[in-house]
Amino acid sequence: MQHLVDLAAPPITLLLLFAVGLELTPGDFRRVRDRPGMVAAGVLLPPLLLPLLAIALIRLLDPTPLMAAGLLLLVVCPIGGISNAYSALARASVALSVTMTAVSCGAAVVTIPAATALLHRLLGHAALYSAPTRALVTQLLLILVPAVTAGMLLRASWPALAAPHRPLVQGIALSLLVTLVVLVLASAAGDPEVGWASGVLLVVAFVAASFVLGALVAWALGGSPADRFTFSAEFSTRNLAVALAVAYALGGQRDFVRFAAVYAMVEIPLVTAAALLARLR
Repeated sequence: MQHLVDLAAPPITLLLLFAVGLELTPGDFRRVRDRPGMVAAGVLLPPLLLPLLAIALIRLLDPTPLMAAGLLLLVVCPIGGISNAYSALARASVALSVTMTAVSCGAAVVTIPAATALLHRLLGHAALYSAPTRALVTQLLLILVPAVTAGMLLRASWPALAAPHRPLVQGIALSLLVTLVVLVLASAAGDPEVGWASGVLLVVAFVAASFVLGALVAWALGGSPADRFTFSAEFSTRNLAVALAVAYALGGQRDFVRFAAVYAMVEIPLVTAAALLARLR
């Protein structure tokens, strides 16, 4: 199953980011350039606030050690690329989302050790992770940038072709991701050490609380409703690819992939539903 995750995650991510590129124009990035404070807050505040939130939820809900360790590893990681798709679906600040995701991945060499050091200081027993520099550079330069750029170029060159096919591309990518999650869950359904019920409750609480936290941060910064949704999606969406790379470096990828399946199973429908509601509004 781990091999299946490794093989399936890159093409699914490419499809999602390509669909995001279909929504963007160069003018979107020029507008984001005028708000560096928003980008800085969206990148630097999650590594400070999300570990505190994770500790509070773990102490309140008392999940299994596997689920607790999975959440602690997840919250030190950068923003997930699927957050761009959520902002696109909600018709929120897509360019802001793409910029924050890219900067978050680039800054993770600093933010992952800093967030882990915070956990170590607060808990006293959290392992100090080392930032997977190669995985970060690969994701930023070989996955995110080319995929989004290809979508933008297609929109600029053949707009009549891009518009009707964007929902199809997003739908295919999300369907593949959901299928992968179901396979992972089925393969470990009978393992009593996982603690599925407590894990689902933990992840639901984390996604909901981090979503609200992101909106509050954007509101405090004077952001628009579109900005508030984008911040909510950025805060509640963590980068599973980077988290898996960190888990692999620590020798715990087999356990983490089970937590990752629970996280994806909960985060995708919850944030997608929130995006659809925001789109209707």
